[in-house]
Amino acid sequence: MELTPQEIQLFRHNGFIRFPTQLSKDHVEALKATALKDMEKGVEPVARQDGRIIRISAVWQRGGIFQETITCDEILNPLESLLGPNIEFVLNRHNHVYLRDAGSTHSLELHRDVRHWSRTIATVLIYLEDTNLENGCTRVVPGSHHLPAFASLEDETIRRIAADQTIPLPMPAGGLLAIDSMIIHSAGINRTDRTRMSMTLGYHSADELTWEDNSRRVLVRGEQPYRGNDKPRE
Repeated sequence: MELTPQEIQLFRHNGFIRFPTQLSKDHVEALKATALKDMEKGVEPVARQDGRIIRISAVWQRGGIFQETITCDEILNPLESLLGPNIEFVLNRHNHVYLRDAGSTHSLELHRDVRHWSRTIATVLIYLEDTNLENGCTRVVPGSHHLPAFASLEDETIRRIAADQTIPLPMPAGGLLAIDSMIIHSAGINRTDRTRMSMTLGYHSADELTWEDNSRRVLVRGEQPYRGNDKPRE
């Protein structure tokens, strides 16, 4: 399903959009089960907090259901409306699954994922469990991707404005949220005795000025064009 021109404009204006597609219940359960299995076995690379595994990284490299998810039409079809027909998946930003409980502290502070508009990526968040105000749904500051590049949240004025304008985005299991990675956002605090699991993926349009292979990106749709002016004329 493609995005409508109105949905594309909302993404450009607000910096986020809920995709009209979502993953099926069976797909979500298979993805969740595989992630939990890797956590249980401690399949590296992982991140720990207080001795427990809270994140598995390099999910593309794990193959199977992870790669099937990263390349599925439910994500790439609406994403193509934002990035065009040639899409790369970024291996060195996001590319992980998080399991958050009441003790989780990572990403609770408002932040940006990238620092400059010329390097931004489209982040897609996949929710493997229902997220709401109680268990710490994603929070965003609409339109904050338009703030100056390198605007620092260390600045008291920016930090205060961002905190005052933050809104929560509850999502169902299987729901897909796309954000401009320049937007100011954070995870919420999980105030329940249950978990909140999500998968975070990063995409961008294939770089038309990069000719050589890049081991930190993988082409997931279309082709790798090159339009540098040093290319021999045909």
